[in-house]
Amino acid sequence: MTSISYRELFDLKNKTAVVTGGVGILGKKFCDGLSEFGANVVVVDLDKEKVDNFAKELMNKYKNKCLGIACDVSSPRDVKAMTHQVIEEFGEINILHNNAASKSDDLEAFFAPFEEYSLEKWNKIMSVNLGGMFLVAQAIGSHMASQGKGGSIIQTSSIYGMLAPDHRIYEGSYYLNRKINTPAVYSASKAAVIGLSKYLATYWADRNIRVNTLILGGNESGQNETFKNNYSFRTPLGRMGKPDEMVAALVFLASEASSYITGQSIIIDGGLSAW
Repeated sequence: MTSISYRELFDLKNKTAVVTGGVGILGKKFCDGLSEFGANVVVVDLDKEKVDNFAKELMNKYKNKCLGIACDVSSPRDVKAMTHQVIEEFGEINILHNNAASKSDDLEAFFAPFEEYSLEKWNKIMSVNLGGMFLVAQAIGSHMASQGKGGSIIQTSSIYGMLAPDHRIYEGSYYLNRKINTPAVYSASKAAVIGLSKYLATYWADRNIRVNTLILGGNESGQNETFKNNYSFRTPLGRMGKPDEMVAALVFLASEASSYITGQSIIIDGGLSAW
């Protein structure tokens, strides 16, 4: 009987992982988790100074190779250049965490009521939240397919890509010093991510490229007490999530511990979707 080390199935040593949105609140946690399990992590985000500094921080902490790359995932040129740079540096890519998303730099327009939402803003958000997913998955997934060694692609969605938001929780709710809501473009883009993941899971299955989705519930990130209380009341566990609590599921899906899992979604929402 062949002996299997279940602990070793989670080992990511000598694997290269690309994480988009890598210096966001959750992105940093995801990069940290992959690094701790031994992966060489490529931190991808818009700001060159931030990605470079964070990559150095990871390298000093875990002694793995890390690289920061500034990239606008909605730009085909940027995505092509980013992919080429990763291949030049590491030779192969084993893990992609397609995680980048945008609220844009105009929060007034992003949080506008549905009746007043502009097509221009809709298209701009979609170009990152869905178009960026498509471009990065296309570029890196194609390279994975050509390597002939399989790979794991994990794409970040939201509970509001699976369920409609309860608009009542936003009464008296503030974030980033302004009133907030969940706009339709966010829900629509995150629902599309789930569909894209399922499509790619079947499309690349014969290349042993697994594609799965993380569906995340609300995380504490500076919302006011009214919002946190309203949201917590809607969850069976009675609280919002913490960014650290999202990481283990990513490591599982990135590793050989999930070698027979593809086309699936792991929902991390404190039970919100259970009722």
